[in-house]
This record gives sequence, C-alpha cells and structure tokens, in this order.
Amino acid sequence: MSGFERRSVLAGLGVGLGAGLLLSAGRAGAATSPVAQTRHGPVRGTTEAGINVFKGVPYGADTGARRFQAPVPPEPWTEAREALAYGPASPQSRGGGEATSEDCLHLNLWTPGLRDGARRPVMVYIHGGAYSTGSGSSPLCDGARLARRGDVVVVTLNHRLNAFGYAYLARLVPELADSGNAGQLDLILALRWVADNIAAFGGDPGKVMVFGQSGGGAKVATLMATPAAKGLFQRAATMSGQQVTASGPGNATRRTLAWLDALKLKPEQASLVRTLPIDRLVEAQTALDPVLGFGGLYFGPVLDERSLTRHPFYPDAPSQSAKIPMIIGNTHDETRAFLGVDASNFTVDWAGLPAKLTQANMRVDIDPATVIAEYRRLYPAYGASDVLFAATTAARSWRAAIIEAEERARAGTPAWVYQVDWVSPREAGRFGAPHMADIPLAFDNVAASGSNAIGPTAQPMADAMSEAFLAFARTGDPNCKAIPRWEPYGLARRQTMIFDAPPRLVDDPRGAERRLFEKVPFVQAGT
Repeated sequence: MSGFERRSVLAGLGVGLGAGLLLSAGRAGAATSPVAQTRHGPVRGTTEAGINVFKGVPYGADTGARRFQAPVPPEPWTEAREALAYGPASPQSRGGGEATSEDCLHLNLWTPGLRDGARRPVMVYIHGGAYSTGSGSSPLCDGARLARRGDVVVVTLNHRLNAFGYAYLARLVPELADSGNAGQLDLILALRWVADNIAAFGGDPGKVMVFGQSGGGAKVATLMATPAAKGLFQRAATMSGQQVTASGPGNATRRTLAWLDALKLKPEQASLVRTLPIDRLVEAQTALDPVLGFGGLYFGPVLDERSLTRHPFYPDAPSQSAKIPMIIGNTHDETRAFLGVDASNFTVDWAGLPAKLTQANMRVDIDPATVIAEYRRLYPAYGASDVLFAATTAARSWRAAIIEAEERARAGTPAWVYQVDWVSPREAGRFGAPHMADIPLAFDNVAASGSNAIGPTAQPMADAMSEAFLAFARTGDPNCKAIPRWEPYGLARRQTMIFDAPPRLVDDPRGAERRLFEKVPFVQAGT
C-alpha cells in the first residue's frame, strides 16, 4: 500500500496518522480492515461509510460449561479474531431464524474512530423480549446511523435469557446460587468489558449510557439497584420497560418447580438440568402457559440477597443510582402491538369487553365494569376496542413507569419522562403508537427492515428523538435544538415530553387514567 493509499484509508476512517489504529490486510484481495486490540486479544472488523463495525466480539466465555452459573471472561487469543458477523443469541423459543447457542456472550460495536483520543460518549443498548427472547442483532438497533449522526460509540449485546439466565435453582442446587440472576451478571460482565476496552474503540469509559426497550428497560432498571453494576454507567434510559419489584425467592422457586415438572423431573433431580439438551430445556418452558404472546413461563431477576439485595424501585428509588440521570418513557398504545395480533380485539363489542379485559391480564385488580365506565366517561368517542387497548396499556408498563418517575422525584433526583404519541400511517394508523414504536426513532433507523415508522413525518420524529438521546448521552440532559424545553418530572406538574409531530411538553398526560389505576397497589408481573 502506498503512503497516499494509506492516508486515504485513514481519512476514510475519520482518524489521523498518529491515532494508534491497527490496520491489517484481510484475505487476499480483500479490502483493508480495521483491527482493534482488546484486553483478550485483537479483533478485526469492517468499515462501512466511515463507521468502524465490529460484530460478535466475545465479552464472556461459552456458558455451556458453566450453565446457570456466573459468567467468566473469555480465554485470551493472539491472532486477530474476525468480528464480521453477529454472534448467536441465547437459546430461546422464538429465534426468528437466528442462530442460538449457550456460547452467546458477544457484543457488537459501531464507532467513528479507533484510539483517536476523541473520548466519545458510549451508548450501550440492551434488547427487549421479556427476559425470554431477543438479541442485539435486530436491524432496528443497528448502531451505524446513531454513531455517525452523534459521533458516539454504540454497543449492542447478547446475554443469557429465560431459564438459562434467570431460573432460580439456589434452593434446589445450592452450588447454583447465582442462577436466578445469571443473565444480569452477563450484562455486568459486558459493562466491565466496556469499561476496560472502550477507549481502544474511541469511547469514554466515564461517559457510558445504558438504554433498553421493553425487557431491556427492565434490565436497566434492575441494574440501577444492583451493587456490582455501580460505577459501570453514568446515564440510564428505559423505553417501555420498567422493573419496580424483582421476583421473591419463594415465587421464583415455585416457577422453577413448574419448569422442572414440565421436564418430568422431581425437585431432587434438579441438578440434571445442568446437562440436559438445550432444546429440551427450551421446550419445557414454552410448553407452559404463554404470557402476553412472549411465550412460556416467566423468568426474571430474583431478590436473591447475593447479586440483588433490594427491589429495583420499591420501596423507593435506589440510592446507589441517585446521581445517575435517567430517562423513562413509554408509548401511548403499548398493547396494540400484542393484542392487535388478534383481529377480534379490533371488533369486540361492549358486551364482550369485560371478558376481554380479564383475559388480557391487566395486572391490576380493578372491577372491569368500573374501568369501562370510567373510560367511557373520559373518552366518549372511544369504542369498546379503544377502551381495551387504552386500559391494558395504562395497567401495564405505563403504570410502572409512573411509579419509577414518582420515586425519582420524591428522592430529589427526577427523571425526564416521555410518551410517544406519534402514529405511523401503517394500516391506516390502527396500531396507534404501539410497543416498540420508539426503537427506530431513538436509533434513527426508520428505514430499517422491520420498522413500522413510515410516512412523511417519520424521519422528523426520528430526528427529534435520536437527537434528544444523543444529547443525553453527551451531557446527561436530553435538551437540544430538536425539541422544545424538556423539564424533569415533578410531582406537582408531572412534566412529560410528548413525541409527536411536533414534540411538546405536557403536564400530567392521561392524568385521570393514572388516578384510576393508582387506587390499588401495583404488583410487578412474575413477582
């Protein structure tokens, strides 16, 4: 390679000649690829439109040999390891054609520069899927556009899910004391990898933002109360995913016993799950009653008095995260994404609505007739279908989001709260602003495969939301030129940024619905 060619490659990567970037020729005839040194060994990625991309980078060892135990770092290597393809997802019931394996502790990274001293903000995204499914390789969370737009480093990752990450076996197999939070311990190991290695990728280990959607948001909320995660991130955002309480060890054990029963194992045979085939473990979980379409028995974080010694947001906001700025958000029509797959939910009449509300698992014990009467009073134009979606949305993660925002405000460390009201014109807008609507907006990926954000106002909405998230990653404050002034949530006004066309700040949106559902204590599903 001539000196001119080398300078051209470096310029294309956005770094200077003295940046310490390692370049290595790939296969014969292949384009030169960026190589970065991690503490475990070198990794070779690729460059796409000026963004360095590394996929499938190991942050932990294969968990198969340590099933249901805390993760450990990977064995070191010396030759440059190719990081060109996503690693496998955790074993799960809905892989969507994606490869799955217990060797799933891999992360993906997008960065504008390597070892160039830029100290960019780092945005670590944790995927959703109710602790049961999902991965960090969805096109919706591809980090290239966000990295390019904001000059940030974006990280996504995979970790153990469902029974592999959260089956609480401690009372049955004492040496598996960490089993109920193994998936959370994976996340902590990934964040430690970021702390140790992100400078080599042009990132600032002192400016790490964790954010997650749905189950990913719940994982973030749980990390905020996990002692081992302290100091590993400096900003946090939850998107349609909260965790007020964790599972108690008693209920967690009962769920594990139900799983063992589906495996046709007696409690005294519990240790056999360490060696049973992966498929059998997954099938036993999904054979049990599905929950809101996510499939299978719920497994999630456990108050095990080891990793987790208190509930994430009960009885108050965790003091260990009091100084961490936080965004808490939801979408206006969350459950249209789940209940909308059943066409009968769009045609239900008033006579059939009470039974639908009961079947929809509202998670709050209020008489359906009372709920229906209040919604008809508040929204006279609503049909029975509208009430079904609105009431189940209000009783679901929105209720938990309000509790978390209130606890932050009471502690004097309020959060910035948002609600997505923007309606995509997909199917004439019948899905409203559903669960997952905020992912392509925050990632500026409205054109990505799987995105439902279409129409002329989709990109302006992505401009507004992604710029707010980027500002938050940079400064710990989401205010920027793309949105009106966003005030933190206070108990007097309950300020909420409504992401719509155009965005606007509103005091206590849906306040009457909030008051209806706060009449009874909130109990997190699965606790």
